[in-house]
Amino acid sequence: MAEPLTIALPTQAGAIALAGENEENLKTLARLTGATVVLRGQELYIYGTEKQIELSQQLVRSLEDLWSQGKSISNADILTARQALDTHRQGELQELQRDVLARTRRGDEVRAKTFRQRQYIQYIRSHDLTFCSGPAGTGKTYLAVVIAAQALLANQYERLILTRPAVEAGEKLGFLPGDLQQKVDPFLRPLYDALYEFIDQEKMANLMERGVIEVAPLAYMRGRTLNNAFVIVDEAQNTTPAQMKMVLTRLGFRSRMVVTGDMTQTDLPLQQQSGLTVALKILQHLEGIAFCEFSQKDVVRNPLVQRIVAAYEQYEK
Repeated sequence: MAEPLTIALPTQAGAIALAGENEENLKTLARLTGATVVLRGQELYIYGTEKQIELSQQLVRSLEDLWSQGKSISNADILTARQALDTHRQGELQELQRDVLARTRRGDEVRAKTFRQRQYIQYIRSHDLTFCSGPAGTGKTYLAVVIAAQALLANQYERLILTRPAVEAGEKLGFLPGDLQQKVDPFLRPLYDALYEFIDQEKMANLMERGVIEVAPLAYMRGRTLNNAFVIVDEAQNTTPAQMKMVLTRLGFRSRMVVTGDMTQTDLPLQQQSGLTVALKILQHLEGIAFCEFSQKDVVRNPLVQRIVAAYEQYEK
C-alpha cells in the first residue's frame, strides 16, 4: 500500500457535490479505481496502491469544474471522466462540462453528460433529420425536447410538434374514457413532463390552445405538411413501416425532425416489423440524415438502471 493521499476541498458545497447523494459518487470512484475513498468534512482521503491513488486523483481533478462550483455530479459524469482519461480527451471533457444547454424553470443546468450525448446534440442542431436509438434513460427524448423548446422560445420555429404512436401493451384508444385529448394524454405524458421543466403550465396551455405546441398521436400526422416546425417522433420502435414512411414524408420547408426509439422495448405484435428498424436500414446511407446510437454507457438515470440495461444486453446476446 502506498501513502494515502489527502485532497482538501475548498468548500462544503464542493465536498457535498463530489460525494453525491448517500456518497454514491465516492462508491463509484472506488469501484472504478479499486481505491478506498473516504470523505471527512472537507478532506478527501484516498487509500490504495500508487496506481489506484493516482487514477482516483486524476478522476477527482477531472471533475473539478463541477464540484468546485457546487454543481451536482452524476454517475454518468464520473464514467465519462474515466472514459476521457482512457482516451486522452480531457480537453473535450472540459468543454462538455462547461457547455450548458439550457436551464430549467427551477434554475437547474441541463448539459450533456456523455460524449455521445454531446454528439447527439450537435447532430440535432446541424441536421434536418436525426435518428437516435438506445436504451431507456439515455436522454434521447429529453435532450430533443430541451433543444426544441429552446428553439421555439427563441422564435426559430413557428411550431413544436411532439408525436408518438399510441401503442401500449395492446390497449386500444377507443376503450379508454374521455375525449381524444384525454385518451392520448397517458401515452404522451413523458413529453409533457419534459416540456413543463422549461415552460410553465399556464403558458403551455396558451401555446397549445394557439397550436404553437401540439402533442398528438402519430395517426393524426397523416395528410399534413409540417413547415417551419420542430417535430419529435418519440417511441418510434412502435411504428409500423407504413407509419414511419408517412411521418418522415411530412417534413416540410424550414423544419427539423428528431426520431427516437429503443429497439429492445417494442410493443408491436410479434410478427410486425418495426418501422424504426426498417428506416435505419433503408436510410442509413442518405446524405443529410444523422444517426446516433446510445448504449448502456450513456444511461444517466439511477446507476442501477445502467446495470439493469447491461444485464439485459448480456442476456439477449
